[in-house]
Amino acid sequence: MGNKGKILVLDDDPVVTLSCKRILGAEGFSIITADKGDDAIKKISSEEFDLLISDIRLPDISGINVLRESRTIQPKMDVVIITGYPTLEDAKESVRLGAFEFIEKPFTPDFMINVATKVFDNRGWILRKAFIDEFRNEIVNLRDNENPVIFYKEGTWARPIQEGMWEIGCDIRYLLLSGQLMYIDLAEKLEAVMAGECFAKILSGGGQTVELLSPMTGRVVQLNQQANTAMAALIRDNLSEGWLLWLARVKPLTV
Repeated sequence: MGNKGKILVLDDDPVVTLSCKRILGAEGFSIITADKGDDAIKKISSEEFDLLISDIRLPDISGINVLRESRTIQPKMDVVIITGYPTLEDAKESVRLGAFEFIEKPFTPDFMINVATKVFDNRGWILRKAFIDEFRNEIVNLRDNENPVIFYKEGTWARPIQEGMWEIGCDIRYLLLSGQLMYIDLAEKLEAVMAGECFAKILSGGGQTVELLSPMTGRVVQLNQQANTAMAALIRDNLSEGWLLWLARVKPLTV
């Protein structure tokens, strides 16, 4: 019997439901399955669940509709959306309705275990909330649908934040995976950036230096003076997943 938490898995593919039951059941979770959206809503109306894992494409109603209904019936229940046909529209709507994760099929057993563990890690949520409260001006939500990241290359990115203003920065996950991250060297008096040219440097523990190339040309309006402090907190609390670090706010050069 599971004792870690109660999970409802909604998918019309028996391979998926059986896999989740086997994978998550072995980890100590109690697993209930459903293959239709209406059946899942009935179960959510009559039983308490900690987590719903739902496909989007179902034989009767959309998983998005199930997500919407579930937020009304059990607002404290977390929801993870899985799909074999991911679209930006579905991702945006899922996040808007409060889904914890939006996952593309197929997924590995370890990946699903990690997702479920994150959902049930209450202490981790407290740490995330405290981090967000402390560094809300220094970090960027990777899932910000209002101002999404639209340029991404080798750990650098850019996004529009208002008319005529962009943020450029780095993805800590990329730098951690390559074993490079230790300190961000950002010039205090950086006045302009040039597309394809170095605007900041990453200093590694081994004494190596990696250049971050700017994705655009423009005038620097503001620098993130707390970048290294925020980065250290992200790494310390293992919160780099889902968060980006902006380094400069730029007014692009118009031609």
